[in-house]
Amino acid sequence: MSISLTILGCHSATPRANAYPTSQYLEINNRHFLIDCGEGTQRQMRKYKVGFSKINHIFISHLHGDHFFGLIGLISTFGILNREKDLHIYGPKGIKEVTVLQLKLSKSWTKYTLVFHELTSNESELIFEDDNVIVHTIPLDHRVYTNGFLFTEKPKLKKLHIDNIKQYDEIETCDYHNIRAGKDFVLSTGEVVPNSELTIEPEKPKSFAFCSDTAYKPDIIPTIKNVDVLYHEATFLKDKENLCEKTKHSTAEQAASIAKQAHVGKLIIGHYSSRYNNILSFKEEAQTVFENVELAEAGKRYSIDSFPVEILN
Repeated sequence: MSISLTILGCHSATPRANAYPTSQYLEINNRHFLIDCGEGTQRQMRKYKVGFSKINHIFISHLHGDHFFGLIGLISTFGILNREKDLHIYGPKGIKEVTVLQLKLSKSWTKYTLVFHELTSNESELIFEDDNVIVHTIPLDHRVYTNGFLFTEKPKLKKLHIDNIKQYDEIETCDYHNIRAGKDFVLSTGEVVPNSELTIEPEKPKSFAFCSDTAYKPDIIPTIKNVDVLYHEATFLKDKENLCEKTKHSTAEQAASIAKQAHVGKLIIGHYSSRYNNILSFKEEAQTVFENVELAEAGKRYSIDSFPVEILN
């Protein structure tokens, strides 16, 4: 089991020579998710060796260009690479219309199936689930309908306490599944062996919350409470806080406040405005409120399997 996050792009607005719009690649328990797809995302995927064929699910937070203008290009490239597997796209209502229109006018229909999951709810909802992972939306406050996404491991089965199990000759290998599922074991004498004696509690499921463009919104705290890692936009420093209400963005200090109130393990901030030349100022401001802060930078890869989060490259 493993979870790792690769930052592909982390700046706001227009792409620049060394600044790429938002996109992240999340690997969680052998599932491969792309989160947002700003312009230049597939170039970044190649640069940082993200496997194109592994991605079957793309999550788009909102329909501003710096978060999805790279999507149609990636869809087209998948076609050139002779993709056959279905591609699932989760995003605001309208994402199907804008994507299909581009495919129609360019006569670039895909041979693989695009499956759209359009979102409209203003409440957190379950949008993806399989044997290993569940994904919920995190409703945000931006100028257009916007969601963040909460990725959580499915709870693992208990581990067998083999030394204790060996003390009971009646317990056979065929009983292990029920024991791992939490059931007590009843001996032939009628004595009940408590499950707690036969098992070891598994590790707490790991979690990652992605909060895209949003104004300061404490309403999200119950949804993201105690997550291991939170990515939260920090477009401005406190000196430009007056712009937050108009643009529906957050400051580094506000992002840190959300992290502190939600008791998260680690905060990663990004989506820096081009007004600022030194992004270290974002970390310094955030750390006045919440200590465990990392700056999103293209090419950084984080392991979320242990705390503190390890920067792999």
